Amino acid sequence: MRKVAVSGTEGYAEQARSLLAPYENCRTEEVHADFLPHFPTLPSQIIDIGSGTGRDAAWFAGNGHKVLAVEPTAELRETAARLHPSQRIDWLDDSLPELAIVRKLKRNFDLVMMSAVWMHLNESARRLAMVHITSIMAPSAKLFITLRHGPVPEDRIMYNVSAEETINLASQNGLELLLNTHGNSIQPQNKARGVTWNRLAFQNRPDSAGQ
Repeated sequence: MRKVAVSGTEGYAEQARSLLAPYENCRTEEVHADFLPHFPTLPSQIIDIGSGTGRDAAWFAGNGHKVLAVEPTAELRETAARLHPSQRIDWLDDSLPELAIVRKLKRNFDLVMMSAVWMHLNESARRLAMVHITSIMAPSAKLFITLRHGPVPEDRIMYNVSAEETINLASQNGLELLLNTHGNSIQPQNKARGVTWNRLAFQNRPDSAGQ
């Protein structure tokens, strides 16, 4: 029996094969250029939530970090594991907003990555997810979020989530803003459609860790 899609992931299983090239052809250094100065240089514990094809997880692993790659869509997760085999990456079937399996691991992470994920959650899910995300962040850990704006592809579910709302929600959960940029998509097709992205970086206030 086919697993029912996690809310917000609709369309990704069916399109997993066609998404591989567009995602993998974009280099992490280019996609996340604004984030690079804020990424850790020393080996760190990283969780990539909604890791997709594994592009970013593989980049972090290649730079000496230990990565927990969380992806609820089996077609993406299994492809990513084959495409990016690494002893530094653990692949996990779990999802927002609960992160139930991740939280059972009782691990704290130095960096939380959520690229092209947050806008798939409705408002109540975003509020719950932020609580659970901050609960797994180490003192002074950083959270990176990208927010998509523009036409929604067919068979996908995306919500109009503003940077302002996300910043306020993060602040309510003990995070301080490090970076807020806005720019065009680097994928030619999305750029032609007028898709833009906010890139937000936050840092956990040490006295708020594990709230």
